[in-house]
Amino acid sequence: MRIARLYLRLLGAHLRSVLEYHGDFWVMMAGTLVMQVVNVAFLAAVFSKVPAINGWSFWAVVAMFGMVAVAEGVGSLFFEGMWSIAWQINQGDIDYMLVRPYPVVLQASSVQIGPHGLSNIVTGALMLGSALSHADVAWSAARVLLGLVVLLSAIAVKVAINLATNAASFWMQSPSPLFAMAVHQAGDLARFPLSVYPWALKAALGFALPFAFVSFFPVTYVLGRGHAWVGLLTPLVAAYCLAVAGWIFARGLRRYESAGN
Repeated sequence: MRIARLYLRLLGAHLRSVLEYHGDFWVMMAGTLVMQVVNVAFLAAVFSKVPAINGWSFWAVVAMFGMVAVAEGVGSLFFEGMWSIAWQINQGDIDYMLVRPYPVVLQASSVQIGPHGLSNIVTGALMLGSALSHADVAWSAARVLLGLVVLLSAIAVKVAINLATNAASFWMQSPSPLFAMAVHQAGDLARFPLSVYPWALKAALGFALPFAFVSFFPVTYVLGRGHAWVGLLTPLVAAYCLAVAGWIFARGLRRYESAGN
């Protein structure tokens, strides 16, 4: 609990500094909102020409878009510092973190806050809620509880992938997270049903880089579509991804040599 309180205090300090510039804050929020509106408009344009994509309806795909938006929003709002790990390594900022009585991975993750993440969370939740309101799902207390567990686990999968790919910067010389950004762009494929892709991409998105557990499999469970039971594996996949990401970061930290060495 002490670590959690410290983490939130660090994020709060960064949020207050961001809110000092009201214009920048609202521009970022508006930009993210417009991007999500464009995504929905794009889907609406596609589904105006076809009734379904490989058996998946408009609202099912909207739910997948919403899941990705919420996961990315949480990553930006609470763990934006992960995207500056390469810069922290390059500048030697990790030196200061090593001598503080606080986990380095949490220090690195909390050095920045992405206020646009709040807009992503809100718009993603609206998309997800709208999609579920149009779904024929027999809701029960157990299904709602499991759905929340799956949703939180899907977010954890996305955060773990972000950490693992950014921690790869310990083995690179660039001050920019080029590898992490490339993987992040590949993750956009998870906005669409996994079944529309060839087997190689299915294997990549389902196992190698399990972005499918950020959107597709959780949605299949909630909607009761296809192999819905696979969605219940999301908590196990999240635990595995977090363990691997933590191991990669710890290994990278052991080979850290400070700046200029």
